[in-house]
Amino acid sequence: MHLDLDAFFCSVEVLRDPSLKDKPIVVGGRSENRGVVAAASYPARKFGIHSAMPMIEATRRCKDLIVISSQHGLYRMYSKVIMGILRAESPIIQQVSIDEAYLDLSDEVDQWIEATEIARKIQMRISRDIGLSASVGIATNKMIAKIASDFQKPNGLTVVLPGQEVEFLSPLPVKKIPGIGPKATARLAKYGIYRVQDMSVISEEKLVQRFGKMGSAMTRWSKGIDDRPVHEDHETKSISTERTFSKNIEAQDELLEVIEKLSFKVAEQLKKKKFMAATITVKFRYADFTTYTRQHTLAEPVDDGLEICRIAQKLLVKNWMPGEPVRLLGVGGSHFSEPHGQLSLGLGV
Repeated sequence: MHLDLDAFFCSVEVLRDPSLKDKPIVVGGRSENRGVVAAASYPARKFGIHSAMPMIEATRRCKDLIVISSQHGLYRMYSKVIMGILRAESPIIQQVSIDEAYLDLSDEVDQWIEATEIARKIQMRISRDIGLSASVGIATNKMIAKIASDFQKPNGLTVVLPGQEVEFLSPLPVKKIPGIGPKATARLAKYGIYRVQDMSVISEEKLVQRFGKMGSAMTRWSKGIDDRPVHEDHETKSISTERTFSKNIEAQDELLEVIEKLSFKVAEQLKKKKFMAATITVKFRYADFTTYTRQHTLAEPVDDGLEICRIAQKLLVKNWMPGEPVRLLGVGGSHFSEPHGQLSLGLGV
């Protein structure tokens, strides 16, 4: 089972302020600060507004758009409560982001109708006890379940029974497969491959010639094959590294150089654990031991040292008082997801 909370950030904001119901709202950074949309309500989506869109473009598309600053502590609190509801139904839960998780129901049910009943029970509890809605997909593997959970949003429930995987996938655009991003979609289109069915009739050999290792994965994906297990995550919630200086530093270029080194260390640790971080954090401590942490949450998670460095340096420059001596610097990453938020190329891993 894959559960995805519907317009999660915006829905929580409606709980805080019921007058926002049915209005076009977005959560994210302000347009004057070159912010981006982190989440859009369904009324806002009717204007073509979506996550990762520049806020200035979103406000241009809808003159009545209501922009709300992110309240990540509040969202995490709601997420924790919802994950508790899921754990009451299955001991094997894999939370992959603040608003989505997989459940392995293999040992909990004998028949598919029982899995459907569990899904409805979960949806009912989230709605009744919390006031939010969630969409659910149930299938034989993680890939199909994730695609299915997006099939009838909001508050949808889609079940793909054993043997129906290929029939379910065939008419879908290739971009619906989590492992196929915009660049791969554009490349596939050049070969006349627009839907999963188009991809399924191309030989694996040809796909490998054109796409390398990803070609083999495309063949498996088009056949609905995904052997990844649902695994309980006990890993740390964040990865960070910091450095305390023997002598305080007050030159910006020296501080930025340290940020660069720390960023690449964080990237190395992320890749080692096969994580990607959606939130990048910078920590700095002044000579008087006053300590600040500042963070930036991305629309797409990263594990690249250069990108982490770019964000971390920007956070420091924006928040550090020029010339003020610094005795400690730190860089961290959190809010992990699977690599690229996609399926791994080796689906059996």
